[in-house]
Amino acid sequence: MKKLTILLLSLLTALFLAACGGNDSATDDKEIKLGATAGPYSDMLKKIIIPQLEEKGYSVELVEFSDYVQPNVALDNGDIDANLFQHTIYLENFEQQNNMDLEALIIVPTAPMGFFSNSLSKVEDIKEGATVAIPNDPSNAARTLSTLAKQGLIEISPDVEELKASEKDIVKNDLNLVFNPVEAASLPRQIDSVDISSVPGNFALAAGLKLTDALFLEDMPDQYRNVVAVKADNKDSQLAKDLIEIVESEQFETKIDEEFEGFGKPSWMSNR
Repeated sequence: MKKLTILLLSLLTALFLAACGGNDSATDDKEIKLGATAGPYSDMLKKIIIPQLEEKGYSVELVEFSDYVQPNVALDNGDIDANLFQHTIYLENFEQQNNMDLEALIIVPTAPMGFFSNSLSKVEDIKEGATVAIPNDPSNAARTLSTLAKQGLIEISPDVEELKASEKDIVKNDLNLVFNPVEAASLPRQIDSVDISSVPGNFALAAGLKLTDALFLEDMPDQYRNVVAVKADNKDSQLAKDLIEIVESEQFETKIDEEFEGFGKPSWMSNR
């Protein structure tokens, strides 16, 4: 009877410990999955972030996605532990629309919008009536107009938020620039048929364009720079702390300068 009691106590203890262990967050495990859309940000994970995680003892699987929906669905479901593909505005809108609670850990260097031309070599060469291909979606269109304004080519009404400006908010266009709104993905193909084509960084890189060959580049607001994201419940996990430490490291910035030429750095990195 005594042996049976001891055996039962041992089993209960084992079950209790197993139950306690089952409450540990997956992000405190050393076997993790990171998600990204195929392209420069999966490359950033492969070339910089994952090697440093492996140095910290993690075993990392990279999961690549072909759209901008599934990386957050997978993160919310727990199928991946963190992702890198989206900027803060997209993240906040997505989680609100889909009843998710996700967290941006840290902003990373991001490919800016490039303004490309085959006929012009500097801003001063832009002539009256020049044609400018711009994205036809509101978010990227606002970024385009804001950049043109910063170059002194147009003026936007001061009554409008910079990130919400549209063509109707242009109050000064001395060069009578002609805007040609098209799908963002087709903007690289417009370079040959317009004077200037404003191409979001991801589409520029996918088309084989070099950001440093652009006539000029967007000075991105931090809200449009990409972030490493996790579930909000895991924002204080060891993985979250290690990801932040890696991105904040001098080694990370050095590799960005070597491997991702033309990427715009977030204010926290530029100001340190």
